[in-house]
Amino acid sequence: MNTSRRERNFPDLDQVRELPVQLDFVVPPEWEDRNGHVNVQFYLTLFEMGGWRILEDGGFDEAWMRRQQYSFFDLEHHLHYLAEIGVGDRVTTYNRVVGTSDKRFHGLYLIVNETRGQLAGMIEYISNGVDMRHRRTAPMPPELSQGLDRICAEHQALSWPPPLCGIMAP
Repeated sequence: MNTSRRERNFPDLDQVRELPVQLDFVVPPEWEDRNGHVNVQFYLTLFEMGGWRILEDGGFDEAWMRRQQYSFFDLEHHLHYLAEIGVGDRVTTYNRVVGTSDKRFHGLYLIVNETRGQLAGMIEYISNGVDMRHRRTAPMPPELSQGLDRICAEHQALSWPPPLCGIMAP
């Protein structure tokens, strides 16, 4: 299925803001590239800086992960660069869980340029649960699975459908 951006129906800012803010950040000068805007690598940096928050908000912080010896590795990303971000711009990020399985979860990480009032980017991702003792894919502990299922159900009740690429599934 080949869907153009126009057909994809990305959410507007009011819709994105139905989700809790994961990160509120001002872009530093060292992120500027030779084109005078934020280099593409820093969209993933924003994801890394705020991405864990979706789990932390559910009570699964770094200490919990260490105790359980369980974590997540990303398997796949699909990025959309929708508008420029410049040095000094204030950005906020939001995370939406769109699907879960016993070992994985599927989500959207949205980047809003608050300075310019634009949805600047979206990263669709698949995260894979890992037993850190063996560094192998493993089912999620029950409380984590239930927590992600609860978050996913809350996010399914949002007013907007997730603009998925159509080729990823947990």
